[in-house]
Amino acid sequence: MSAARIVPVTTLAVLQARMSSSRLPGKVMLPLLGEPMVVRQVERIWRSRRIDGIVLATSTDPSDDPLVELAASLGIAVVRGPLDDVLARYVLAIEQHEPDVVVRLTADCPLTSPSVIDAVIEQFDASDVDYCSNTLTPTFPDGLDAEVVRASVLVDVAGVSDDAAEREHVTLGVYRRPERYRLANHSGTVDLSSLRWTVDTPDDLAFVTSVYEALYPVNHDFDLSDVLRLLEREPGLSRTTADEVRNAALVGLDTGAMNA
Repeated sequence: MSAARIVPVTTLAVLQARMSSSRLPGKVMLPLLGEPMVVRQVERIWRSRRIDGIVLATSTDPSDDPLVELAASLGIAVVRGPLDDVLARYVLAIEQHEPDVVVRLTADCPLTSPSVIDAVIEQFDASDVDYCSNTLTPTFPDGLDAEVVRASVLVDVAGVSDDAAEREHVTLGVYRRPERYRLANHSGTVDLSSLRWTVDTPDDLAFVTSVYEALYPVNHDFDLSDVLRLLEREPGLSRTTADEVRNAALVGLDTGAMNA
């Protein structure tokens, strides 16, 4: 793993992580082909051509001390803030690193795609918008989510919102307010939104482990197309939204533009 890149940063990936996940505690540190799962994700994020730096955003809870120690060993910058107010952690990252643009990523997605991240950033850069993601109308597998937002917009939301859901889900306060912020969605050419590649359960982890065992030894840089070819050869491996609900934490919330 290479050392952390030095600022100046214009486009900053903020990778949010915590050890106290309710469904699979400590999941981000569980082993995936000999390394903690979060390390595998950091490897993939660094392959993005459009990201200038990575910050791990975790909490001040003592349970997250191992994450801080791991990040230090990788040369990754860390910010620590409230356990439940994740938006506050992002504001801390913005204050410390002064990026123009933030890419929001979560640490339970070890199949995250560098090419998809870059495509979302490229659409953001080419559009006159405040926020661009591939999640407003999902067409990519769950676990390949990427959200790109102006840093000043996140600071603005943090200053006006005391809604607990908006503080926990970070960008919810952006896309709930299409009258205030300009939004764009990045869509794929094929709808793959029924595929589940994130990790919330032991079965999710088993799927991701199978993918890594099949692809990583041959090609460390495997990407979306390689996983799809694997699933074509071995359809029994696949997990879908029939196995688990997509974005279960947002179910029941008024998510504004996401329901459009």
